[in-house]
Amino acid sequence: MSGSPNKRTRATAAPPKKKPTASTGKAASAGEANPAAAARRAAILDAALHVFAEHGYESARLDEVAARAGVAKGTLYLYFRDKEDLFEAMVRSAVAPVMGQMGPIATAHDVKAADVLRMFFALFQKEVLGTDRKLVLRLIMSEGPRFPRIAEFYYREVVSRGIAMMQAVARRAVETGEFTNDAAARFPQLIIAPLLMAVTWDGLFGKHHPLDMPKLLDAHLGLITGRRTDP
Repeated sequence: MSGSPNKRTRATAAPPKKKPTASTGKAASAGEANPAAAARRAAILDAALHVFAEHGYESARLDEVAARAGVAKGTLYLYFRDKEDLFEAMVRSAVAPVMGQMGPIATAHDVKAADVLRMFFALFQKEVLGTDRKLVLRLIMSEGPRFPRIAEFYYREVVSRGIAMMQAVARRAVETGEFTNDAAARFPQLIIAPLLMAVTWDGLFGKHHPLDMPKLLDAHLGLITGRRTDP
């Protein structure tokens, strides 16, 4: 009789909590490491931008990128296959925020084309001219002729998309009569020409003769639309 209660107690007692297995422990560690891994990748990309900009594509050394990012050189290969892969990832990370913001603006059919271009110009001033992203453009301009693969990659990822957006905006403006001429619809490169010039001017002559970009772009917008834009 005395043994039965003990047996029932053992049978109904709550099972002991399981200890984390090796696999669940690894999964938890991986989850905790994700923010750190993302921050490490961002640091590598930021370091790569400055190393490429300072030394050019060919002379840029991955060990210097690693040193600036505060990681071992071998760590780079956990994220990127080689220097070309790192360069392409660096370009994508620099332009993605700008292209991501520009897309919805360019496709907003209820917004006048002139206002779309004003927003685009303001975005470029803030996110490119006002940041180190302008170094990417300078790098492409200087290295593209020597390394056609770089130029082709940048054209595919950035230029062709931007041109398509601008051309769609200009064509819509011509159809509605907002633009009095179709020059920008036929040659959308005209829209972005002063932006490229501004990047070049800033690097070469900015210290001697800074550009008044808001007034310059407003004047340019008047040329594109065929209408005077200043008050």
